Amino acid sequence: MLTVTSVNVNGLRAAAKKGFVEWLAGTSADVLCLQEVRAEPQQLPEPVRAPEGWHVVHAPAAAKGRAGVSLYTRREPDRVRVGFGSAEFDGSGRYVEADLPGVTVASLYLPSGEVGTDRQDEKIRFMDEFLAHLKTLREKAAADGREVLVCGDWNIAHREADLKNWRANQKNSGFLPEERAWLSRVLDPSDGGYVDVVRALHPDATGPYTWWSYRGRAFDNDSGWRIDLMCTTPGIADRAVKAYVERPASHAERWSDHAPVTAVFDTGRV
Repeated sequence: MLTVTSVNVNGLRAAAKKGFVEWLAGTSADVLCLQEVRAEPQQLPEPVRAPEGWHVVHAPAAAKGRAGVSLYTRREPDRVRVGFGSAEFDGSGRYVEADLPGVTVASLYLPSGEVGTDRQDEKIRFMDEFLAHLKTLREKAAADGREVLVCGDWNIAHREADLKNWRANQKNSGFLPEERAWLSRVLDPSDGGYVDVVRALHPDATGPYTWWSYRGRAFDNDSGWRIDLMCTTPGIADRAVKAYVERPASHAERWSDHAPVTAVFDTGRV
């Protein structure tokens, strides 16, 4: 079995003080993908910078206190790559990938965007470049007999079932028609060729949501967004036996505004 967990930690130093360290000690994941780390490695406390039993790769952003992604693996990776060959985005702390036996796992933090600002333009540019990378990655992996898992905060709710208040958000970044169409391309077998593992296992479910605003009572009312996705090549998607969101039992037990998303793959199954 291969267990993979992904979570946007909303600042790893803050999360470490709120319960992430204890959660990490108890997780059964073989691979952990983190986003929005927002720290240089030397700024992180030892229990999260280099915890015992893990091989860790941190990819901070050049801009201090922004973005940042990390990969934690129980097994030492055969290869690690920071960025995806983008002159604009490789220093932005938004992508890191590692090769493990038979599979490439990546941690992604796609820009959040904001309608009517440069941030949305940046998001669109990232999406354009990243789709090309996803296709190339899938093709190279297939040639090598490998599978691919791209896990992280994609900052797009794909369907109405992925967003509680979808009617009120149709003109907001994260649920724009052009963003959803792009994600449809990622998941089109004849285009990007990836599978949304959680949705594949829960095709008719509302959510399960992965992010809730800290404003109001969004968490208590389960008024959330499903924007943290595991998109994989079809071969390993077919081996997914379960996938779920590790939603905290109460608002007080949250150490991020996102919840971990976990998938379990039976890699020994033919």
